[in-house]
Amino acid sequence: MELRELRYLVAIAEEGNLGRAAKRLYVSQPTLSYALKSLESKLGVRLFDRHAGGVTATRAGGDVVIAARRAIREAERVTEVADSYRRGGVGPLRVGFEASGAGELIARSRAEFARRNPGVRVEPRRFDWGEEVAALRDGRADVAFVWLPADLTGMCAEVVHVESRVVGFPAAHPLAARERVTLEDVRDEPLTWTEHAPRAWVEWWAVVPRPDGSTPRWGPTNRNVEEMLEQVAAGAAICFAPAGMALYYARPDLAWVPLDGVEPMRVALAWPRDEETDAIREFGRVVRELAAEPPR
Repeated sequence: MELRELRYLVAIAEEGNLGRAAKRLYVSQPTLSYALKSLESKLGVRLFDRHAGGVTATRAGGDVVIAARRAIREAERVTEVADSYRRGGVGPLRVGFEASGAGELIARSRAEFARRNPGVRVEPRRFDWGEEVAALRDGRADVAFVWLPADLTGMCAEVVHVESRVVGFPAAHPLAARERVTLEDVRDEPLTWTEHAPRAWVEWWAVVPRPDGSTPRWGPTNRNVEEMLEQVAAGAAICFAPAGMALYYARPDLAWVPLDGVEPMRVALAWPRDEETDAIREFGRVVRELAAEPPR
C-alpha cells in the first residue's frame, strides 16, 4: 500500500464527495474513483457507502481512515527526523500537555531539556480534556504530561506531580468568598463537564461516586478550558479544576476556592513503550530531577 493511497482515503473521508476530494488532490475524479475501488478490493472491505450526495465512510472505513491518518503523520515524522539530523540536530521532541496541570514543572522541564540538548527542537503540544493519551497513540506527541485517570496500556508512565483541587465560581457567587468548600457545600450547584473525554475521566473529576451517595447536578458541557471558564464566569455552572488553574487562569470575574475532602489530581509523564528514544529518556530524567526538588 502506498502513502498516496492513504492520502486519497483521508481526503475522501474529509470531503465526503469524490469530486471535491479529486479537486483537492489535483487528480481526476475517474482516477480517484478507480483508486478507491482498487484499494477496497485489495483490503477486502467496503470503505465507503455511495449515495446521491457523495460518500460516507462505513464502520470499517472509519477505522481504516483513522489508521491512515496515523500512518501519514508517522511518515511525516520520519521526514522531520531525517531533516533535523541533516541540519546537524536531533529531531523534534513533541511534548504534550493539558491546560495548567503541572504548569510550572512542564515549562521548567522544557527549558532545562532545551538547555542541555541544544540540538533538539522542543515543540509544546497543547491538548484538551483527556486527549493526551490519544495523541501519544496516534503520533501527535512523543511524550506527554497526562492528567490521571487514563488508560495507559502500552505506555511507560510515572507520576511526577500531585496537585490539590479547587472549585471555580463566578466572582459574585455567595461561596466565592469562602476560604474552603466541601462537596456538601456545592452539591446543588450545576457542574460544567465535557463529552469529549473518557467517561471515567469525567466522573473522577466530578467525584462520582460521592461519599454521601449523591450524584452531581450536571450543567452545560464544554469542549475545552476556555469554554468552561466562560460558562462559570457567566454563572451557568461551577467547575472543579487543579489548583494551578487559579494561577494560570486568573480572571476578575472568577473566584477559585480550595475543595476539601477529595483526592488530589495526579499527573503522569507518559510515552509509548515501544517508541522510546534517547530524547524521551533524557526528557524523563530532566522531569524526574525537577519534580524531586522542593516546591519553590
